[in-house]
Amino acid sequence: MRVSIIIPVLNEESAIASTLEALRPFAMEEIIVVDGGSTDRTREIVAARNAVLGISPRGRAKQMNRGARVAQGDVLLFLHADTQLPPSAMADIRSALEDPQCVGGRFDVALDGQGWIFKFIGNMISLRSRLSKVATGDQAIFVRRRIFKELGGFPDIPLMEDIAFCRMLKKSGRVACLRSRVVTSARRWEKEGIWRTILKMWALRLLFLAGVSSFRLRRFYGDAR
Repeated sequence: MRVSIIIPVLNEESAIASTLEALRPFAMEEIIVVDGGSTDRTREIVAARNAVLGISPRGRAKQMNRGARVAQGDVLLFLHADTQLPPSAMADIRSALEDPQCVGGRFDVALDGQGWIFKFIGNMISLRSRLSKVATGDQAIFVRRRIFKELGGFPDIPLMEDIAFCRMLKKSGRVACLRSRVVTSARRWEKEGIWRTILKMWALRLLFLAGVSSFRLRRFYGDAR
């Protein structure tokens, strides 16, 4: 059961090198980085490392779907450019997918910021997704390639594509909520403020679930690179 790791990037020169370096233990897996039009050194950094570089129109959903189309693995793992997998990631995924009823899953998450509040936020994100079976992209969503194709990939929307996809995924079968943790950057919380970011994320999610178009919500999201 081979895993294809797909990483969408856009102007990620500050994060992508360490992310790819952390993937060295998984060199036997396929690593695909899909750039959405970076104007910094992102492509140069990726080209110098053991990864396939793909090009796509800008948009995380477009980029991840592009990576999925060229992937050869039986399992697709979607990884953010500022997120690192735990050492046990591949073994954990394969163990979960030994159950034929399991269609995919996600990891628990920890933020790399200092202080109890970041640990609390990570725990709350993990708990929320464990209860809802809906994950955010920074939890390293994985899915059987066959199921991904059946679902039509990520919806081509500018925001909340991860939420929309997971809502479809959990209707297809069992979703694994792995206890092992990915570590993701706390840069958004550090840049925009902890409580402001929490309130914004919850508001955006609730509005999206209430039916507000992600195209309208996108302008309020911002960019924390």
